[in-house]
Amino acid sequence: MKLISWNVNGLRACIKKGFIDNMNSLNADVICVQETKMQRGQAEFELAGYREYWNSAAKKGYSGTAVFCRHEPIDIQYDIPDFVDVYFGNKPVTEGRVIMLEFAAFKLVNVYTPNSQPELQRLEHRLKWQDAFRDYIVKLDKTKPVVICGDLNVAHNEIDLTNPKANRHSAGFTDEERNKMTELLDAGLTDTFRKLYPDKREAYTWWSNFARSRERNVGWRIDYFLVSNRLMTQVKNAGIFPQITGSDHCPVGIEM
Repeated sequence: MKLISWNVNGLRACIKKGFIDNMNSLNADVICVQETKMQRGQAEFELAGYREYWNSAAKKGYSGTAVFCRHEPIDIQYDIPDFVDVYFGNKPVTEGRVIMLEFAAFKLVNVYTPNSQPELQRLEHRLKWQDAFRDYIVKLDKTKPVVICGDLNVAHNEIDLTNPKANRHSAGFTDEERNKMTELLDAGLTDTFRKLYPDKREAYTWWSNFARSRERNVGWRIDYFLVSNRLMTQVKNAGIFPQITGSDHCPVGIEM
């Protein structure tokens, strides 16, 4: 089974840059996308042979996740139960950050973790969100192993970005965010890529749009596949696909 995850940074724009051809070439059983920035009806496209599941943000043009899969899931859940992403007035609304699909052998969670934003304006919210997400994953894992994929918006260790010293207090590399990632892994999860390639450097999944960062491979690894520890023996490979463009992120994947 092959699974792919990609932060497309706007699916409508990515479709115009070859999304369909790229996904067909990867020939995955499951494709998870983040930051769709759209409702399903805002674009006409088809991934032949795939079922579709969407969680779009209440705010148009913002956030959002989707899953395209060849296998019909047993169950589907949207968002983190009992957690409010944001209020609009007094009304709780979703940012479309989580989709859970249950299959026979595992529960797949497609996630787009909130960014702490410039000046760490949203760090406090993000940390609360991460606590709620970890608790949700622990609950899921009690009944069936989990596979988590998506943009987790954190470079966990210094090996995961080009300039760790310069970014020590930047969004995505603060001590608080890295500690929350450690807590998530300590809940019984394995970072598949780093487990298989513990010493591999310059393996990034996101590059700034400034100063030819992607061309120079000045990047961050912030997109992941995590699996329950007991599933790791089933992971045959974990890959990063920097040759695929169309977003400031590139796809990542695993084969099980």
